[in-house]
Amino acid sequence: MDVEELTESIIRGLMFLAGILGNNWLAIRSLPGKKSGIRTNEVLFINLAVSNLITNYLVDLPDTMADFTGHWFLGETYCGVFRFCADLSETSSIYTTFFISTFWYQKLVGSLKRGGAPVQLDSLCLVGCLLAGSWTVALVFSIPHFFFIKVETGNDSHADCIDVFPNAIAMQIYDVFYLILANALPIAGIVFASVQIVITLLQNQRRIKGHNSDATKEMVKDEIESDESRNNGTSVTFASGPSTSKDPNDSASLTHIYTGQSAPPNTETNKHSRAGAPPSLSRPSQMPAKPSPSSSTQVRAAKSVVAVASVFLVCWLTHLLLRITNSIHTSSMLVEVASYIAASYTCIIPYIFLHGVKKLSCTCKG
Repeated sequence: MDVEELTESIIRGLMFLAGILGNNWLAIRSLPGKKSGIRTNEVLFINLAVSNLITNYLVDLPDTMADFTGHWFLGETYCGVFRFCADLSETSSIYTTFFISTFWYQKLVGSLKRGGAPVQLDSLCLVGCLLAGSWTVALVFSIPHFFFIKVETGNDSHADCIDVFPNAIAMQIYDVFYLILANALPIAGIVFASVQIVITLLQNQRRIKGHNSDATKEMVKDEIESDESRNNGTSVTFASGPSTSKDPNDSASLTHIYTGQSAPPNTETNKHSRAGAPPSLSRPSQMPAKPSPSSSTQVRAAKSVVAVASVFLVCWLTHLLLRITNSIHTSSMLVEVASYIAASYTCIIPYIFLHGVKKLSCTCKG
């Protein structure tokens, strides 16, 4: 094994270890506690971790071992298992990422625009049906690999596990349906959900800035009126000047309109105002409301979804292009590069999701 092959094998091994650690940690941290039932987002995270762990244990591990030995040594039987697990976990992982993106988009909109209203995907029954459907689609596309595989020995006597369809037309038909149903459609859904998340976050940020600007203008206006009143020797409550109202409580009402308090039932405030005591101005009563903890959680998780979608698109669009290119012109190098890109996705996204839901660190209570 030369230096280049050794370097590639070491990189692949490190990616494998990162994927094993991250996906196991995501699955463990998504398990429900003793006092709480399982929630929808936990089911989705666990399913994603299981899908990626199939790739880590049954695809990346034997592939890494084959890299170190320099050839495929596990036999033709496991070659079928290898190809079957590769497409099974890949399809399930893509669909699960799509469901997670849609779920957090709905949660974000429900939290920021509808006051925490329930969302359609926040249902264990519905999510269970969707996940069962995604595994069925993945199974349908993975079964042919048990029948159309071969361990091929090249000119350099290195054996590789490859797919061998009866003819080129059958392979093209399979690739077209696989790329459309198992890649293009869920990827389009992920892009749409991510774009909507970004738009929602920008609209909410613009709304908060506008609210803060209005509140600041109101405070400046009140301070200017207060300074003018002091310079004129009058109180901001107009209690020292003649009142046009016959009711002595009206001046107190004006006082508390400015201070943001309710008027007291007696006239003690008027007496203190007539004594010449300068009134203390408080901030306007309508200050910008701070986001609730639940809204902050939804925003943080939604941002992690956008980050995952960005990594997903870079990895899987490249992977998709390589698959299309390989269907036109078969190349072992393209297959190798595509496998590296797929492995990079499974070892990165669990850490992004763990950071998004604040479960990346371990909090041990004594």
